[in-house]
Amino acid sequence: MKMPQGRARIHLTVLITAIAAAAWIGGNVFALTDTNRPPTAPSAASQEINSKIGEKVFMENCARCHKPPMVISPRTTGTVVMHMRVRAKLSRQDEQALLRYLAP
Repeated sequence: MKMPQGRARIHLTVLITAIAAAAWIGGNVFALTDTNRPPTAPSAASQEINSKIGEKVFMENCARCHKPPMVISPRTTGTVVMHMRVRAKLSRQDEQALLRYLAP
C-alpha cells in the first residue's frame, strides 16, 4: 500500500486523531454518567419481597432448631448467619435473604 504524501498525509493524520479523540471523549462521558449516578434506595415493595424470601428461608432451614428471630445486632446476625450457612448448606442467595430478614 502506498503511503499518502504531503497534504493528504496531514489530512489522514488529522482524521485519525479526530476519530481517536471522539472515541476517548465518548467513552469518558459514558463512564462519568455511570459512576456518578446516585444509588437508588430499594422500594418498599422490593423490601417486602426480600423480607418474605428471608422469612421463607428461615422457616425452611432454621426454624427446626431456632425460634423466630429476636432483636439482635446486625453485626452478630452476620456472624451467626455466616456460621450457620455452612451447617445448613445454604446458598449465597439464601444467606443474603436471611440477613435482610434478620437484620433489615
